[in-house]
Amino acid sequence: MGAPVRLVAGLGNPGPEYVATRHNVGFRILDHLAIHEGLLFRSARNLDGYGGPRAFSWARLFSPEALLLKPETFMNRSGTVVAPVARHVLGDPPDPARLLVVYDDLDLAPSGLRIRPHGGAGGHNGMRSIIQCLDTDRFPRLRVGIGRPGTDAARHVLAPFSEAEEEDIAISVAEASEAILFWLQTGDIERCMTRFHSRWNRDS
Repeated sequence: MGAPVRLVAGLGNPGPEYVATRHNVGFRILDHLAIHEGLLFRSARNLDGYGGPRAFSWARLFSPEALLLKPETFMNRSGTVVAPVARHVLGDPPDPARLLVVYDDLDLAPSGLRIRPHGGAGGHNGMRSIIQCLDTDRFPRLRVGIGRPGTDAARHVLAPFSEAEEEDIAISVAEASEAILFWLQTGDIERCMTRFHSRWNRDS
């Protein structure tokens, strides 16, 4: 019997005006991973067969078996897609250890990366929505630093990276994609943390 299917949800906002923004780094990482693995995202206008009514984009990875998911409900309603898809793909109730959420973090320096096996929302509205809709915070997550500005945080997350930041973010996107693949292959978030945190801390 093969390894159980896993679900990776990258968070962001839909629409071309948000593509290059800091808040969409979760989408960007999944896009990078899909290109690396030769996958194409498909759009679903509803969740027919996935237990709910909201739109999303998805790509299927077969080795290891996983579903890559980009909710298209805007950040604050991410849970209305992630939760029903998780119940369909991972079982009802879903096994939270088989879900990985990838998202931006104001509390990490730009291009910083952190993996955690579980935890709270940390002020992130997309994560808050997922935790509320799943009724648990016991799922792994990968956070990508976008830095905390001295100005309004809402404007900061919806702004693009600077030219200087873009060089570091491109490296972080590739590193995050590699970490996701390692987790998908091993299913071991602790090993993933050990392997990649040591590298990221050494290079920082």
